[in-house]
Amino acid sequence: MRHSFTVAAAVALLSSACVHTQATYVDPSGLRYPAVHKDSVRILTSETELDTLEYVRVAIIEATGSGEYTSQTAMLEAMRKKAGEMGANAILLPQIQEPGAGAKVAAAIFGTGTQRKGNVVALRILGPKQPE
Repeated sequence: MRHSFTVAAAVALLSSACVHTQATYVDPSGLRYPAVHKDSVRILTSETELDTLEYVRVAIIEATGSGEYTSQTAMLEAMRKKAGEMGANAILLPQIQEPGAGAKVAAAIFGTGTQRKGNVVALRILGPKQPE
């Protein structure tokens, strides 16, 4: 039983370690917010979720990872972590591009890897919108 836990932990570590994130501040001279733990970074799947909230766009975050060794979950977790480090407490519209069948076949034939890519907008939600 202990052996299976170790293998599972190694696979989880490998898949999360294979994700590379890069971020660009929307306003490089803008206000910086304190870091937030990744577990406190919400994932918003639609811009309509922001209709009742005051927020600031903090950064654009891009992530890439091996198509063979990363999962969508690992990609989202890496982007949440990066967003939290930048002071964002939400990410908007996670878009992850899976390698196509053709890319997978070519990778197998030529011995190259495929890439999984994703990008999000990191946001700092300030609270509910105040009535005007």
